[in-house]
Amino acid sequence: MIIVFVVVLIVFVTLYLLSKGKYDELIDPLDKKEYKLKDLFPMGFFILEKVKYKYSTSYDRMLLTKVSELKGGLYSQFYLRVHWANKISFVLFVLLILTFIGAAMGKPDVSYITFALLVLGIIVYVTDQELNDKVKKRKLLIQIDFPDFLNTLTLLINAGMTVSNAWTLITNESKKNTPLYNELRMVITDMANGKAEITAYEDFAVRCRVPEVMKFISVITQNLKKGNSEIVSLLKYQAFECWEMRKHAAKRIGEEATTKMLFPMMLMFLAVILVVATPAILSLKGV
Repeated sequence: MIIVFVVVLIVFVTLYLLSKGKYDELIDPLDKKEYKLKDLFPMGFFILEKVKYKYSTSYDRMLLTKVSELKGGLYSQFYLRVHWANKISFVLFVLLILTFIGAAMGKPDVSYITFALLVLGIIVYVTDQELNDKVKKRKLLIQIDFPDFLNTLTLLINAGMTVSNAWTLITNESKKNTPLYNELRMVITDMANGKAEITAYEDFAVRCRVPEVMKFISVITQNLKKGNSEIVSLLKYQAFECWEMRKHAAKRIGEEATTKMLFPMMLMFLAVILVVATPAILSLKGV
């Protein structure tokens, strides 16, 4: 096992030295809080480059869809590469640690090797699951913010403002830095850069990927294309539906928080059982 560790260490160090400083322009903009192992990402980028990975499998397309939701379609290819570099670097780092522990054990048994392989498999799963969790959280935050936006927009349209002017007013006055309001600002930027109003709204719906937002944009675009005197009543009805959606979203957040509390509560329960049961067991042994 010592030989295996030495081989892994040599490969790790070699990859690190060959890739160090080669991908700084890709890695420097990344947030250290989001990508904690970003200093090791050059190894992942280096391996992907050398094997000439094409990012063309159905698995990659699935990842690309999720990444585009989080980072936008313009940078989705770049962040797909980042996701792969993160996964590869994480696996290499943990593999180095596992082989070091195995070497320290002397001659690890089959159970440790199985455990090590299981850990590596879990890492691959966790990196993808983390991406899924980010997408779910983003959608949930959009669902929570959307009813307020829709209600205010409906009031302004009912007062005689156009959709674009009401949209701009709400966006400019809001100080929120949430996924929904970031996407709302992107719509204003797109239209300022010459993108057609309808196209900007449709792209907004695609980026959000939330059914309520897509339904709302359908009403807006239909009004812009064909005209609809009942747009205010339609938006009022949808605003009511969205408030119900927000209640369910808040309930889901509460349920998730309760679920997260189960594990520490179980640990506390086990600790109490040990404190209570240990004296009884010791007294029985004394008898």
